[in-house]
Amino acid sequence: MLIKLLLLVAIAAVFVLGLRAPSGARHLALRRVTVVVAALVATLSVVFPDAWNAIAEFVGVGRGTDLLLYGLIVAFLLYMVTTYRRFRDMEQQITLLARRIAVDEAVPRPAVPPVPAEEDVTGDDQR
Repeated sequence: MLIKLLLLVAIAAVFVLGLRAPSGARHLALRRVTVVVAALVATLSVVFPDAWNAIAEFVGVGRGTDLLLYGLIVAFLLYMVTTYRRFRDMEQQITLLARRIAVDEAVPRPAVPPVPAEEDVTGDDQR
């Protein structure tokens, strides 16, 4: 039961992070901390491989490999959300850049001379 609650909270967190706009330096710091934590977890997994079984048993999962699979699913969802947001931002930047280039390289049209007004369209030439 605990694993279901943890997974639902993790999926909700991914969803909320997907809706939030990145906030500059804080966003970058969070990504760096995440990379450090992932490297630490990977290192500890190699040194203490049976720890996953103990953690899995504690949260209510049968095996440590299943727990790793669940964690990787959440990590993959997070990757999908962040990649989608990054591509969406890049598409917006490319659109703005293309518009700017189009405006900068636009060839000005020559001024159209005014059309002279027709003097008399009735055909009566009484001057």
